[in-house]
Amino acid sequence: MGIKRFKPTTSSLRHTVLSDFSEITKSKPEKSLLKPIKKKGGRNNNGRITARYRGGGHKRMYRIIDFKRNRFDEKAEVLAIEYDPNRSARIALIQYEDATKAYILAPLELKVGDSIISTLDQNIDFKAGNCLPLKRIPLGTAVHNIEMKPGKGGQIARSAGTSAQMIAKEGEYAFVRMPSSEVRKLNINCRATIGQMSNVEHESRSIGKAGRMRWLGRRGNVRGVVMNPVDHPHGGGEGKAPQGNPHPVTPWGKPTKGYKTRKKRKYSDKYIVRKRGSK
Repeated sequence: MGIKRFKPTTSSLRHTVLSDFSEITKSKPEKSLLKPIKKKGGRNNNGRITARYRGGGHKRMYRIIDFKRNRFDEKAEVLAIEYDPNRSARIALIQYEDATKAYILAPLELKVGDSIISTLDQNIDFKAGNCLPLKRIPLGTAVHNIEMKPGKGGQIARSAGTSAQMIAKEGEYAFVRMPSSEVRKLNINCRATIGQMSNVEHESRSIGKAGRMRWLGRRGNVRGVVMNPVDHPHGGGEGKAPQGNPHPVTPWGKPTKGYKTRKKRKYSDKYIVRKRGSK
């Protein structure tokens, strides 16, 4: 697992930094765990664009990931570490003793041939890939794929290189420090998987050229100040002009760039012990 730089034989390769994919052990996915993805180009069910600058991109199949890990007390063997085009982290193909296969998110330390298990109340090793309730995880442990409601399936810390940390337990709640530095209370029966997410070099990559972003399904983003006034509040003016507004706004006049959109009295605030970015 590392990064790959290129000789500057072209302008785009000069700054390109990509993963070397050395941890990948299987090139083709498991067919029984695939389903097709229909591209929407940023459009909603009315055909209107609600997410701008989306479209095109390479054709891809969705890998069905087991976020719930609800086959309890059944050992599974890791068959392969695979690339997933739908997420930044790697995925692991596992096989249970009854020959059933599944995909899970691959933590950093997981290797082919390892044995992993998911449990509710058994005493198991605190090694990467094992899944157990927060009440059974020691303080200071790095975890990922954390549930927000017991049995719902992991929702927190699922992208490349991320992990959350158990910092305290009090009554019915565990205090978990999120990757954003937010400290949140979670039900102590919520489950999490031990270890840090794989592909930690993902943040070091440099796309290198616009075409590679198009392969990912992302079209070019145009600044408001270079548009005409009819298209954007920042547009217009003779020559190169500043934005003109007291504060930067969206094409529809709403404040942007640092403007907080979270509701002041959101119901989930009671579960947040320390907000992200607070000192």
